[in-house]
Amino acid sequence: MSLSLFLAETLPPDGEFTLDGPEGHHAADVARLRVGEALLLGDGQGATAHAVVRAVRRGALDLSIMERWYAAPPDPRLVVAQGIAKGERGELAVQAMTEVGVDEIVPWPAARSVAVWRDEKPLSRWRATVREAAKQARRPWIPEVSAALPTARLAQRATLVLDSAATVPLSAVDLPGHGDIVLVVGPEGGIAPEELDAFTAAGAVPVRLGDSILRTSTAGVAALAVLSARLGRW
Repeated sequence: MSLSLFLAETLPPDGEFTLDGPEGHHAADVARLRVGEALLLGDGQGATAHAVVRAVRRGALDLSIMERWYAAPPDPRLVVAQGIAKGERGELAVQAMTEVGVDEIVPWPAARSVAVWRDEKPLSRWRATVREAAKQARRPWIPEVSAALPTARLAQRATLVLDSAATVPLSAVDLPGHGDIVLVVGPEGGIAPEELDAFTAAGAVPVRLGDSILRTSTAGVAALAVLSARLGRW
């Protein structure tokens, strides 16, 4: 059984550490870890430590740091611009993409997006979903969820665009060796022609996954799996 990962703002190089706040509450009062049990402690920025519970208090654990290591940030980075979807589909998408290895998620209010974000609450939910999914997946780096970008600004970053009518398969398109690979995934209604024109005019390459038409909540996940295999992450 793999060890549970809990997050802290900073990690000491060694010695003793107290895990408190929401993470301490979850570890002590919900997960009910006990003296002598082991866990993973991470800062979400590449540093991870193996720790053992030294003492349990209400809402907190006193830990002994046994070993610490650092994972370099990935390069190239896998970035998905996710068309904003209605209901829970958006959160399902960001949860699964985090589990399979996305490094940044950009919310995209596409022309055919049914849902409209009128405040910061949906963005906060996406960020909270990503944080929990990264913990579940034991990821040393928590993916960034950036602010939503309109099409004109997203076109300046886009590298690849998922398009069922494209002739180039994602499994064969040329990939950069460094920097960001920014993949655009449309909402439920797909990408509007004028949006596709804007992306391709800026240099993005339309790519396809296969003959099946995937939901917006699964298309990015499938694409990330292909990219992860091609980049040697999997």
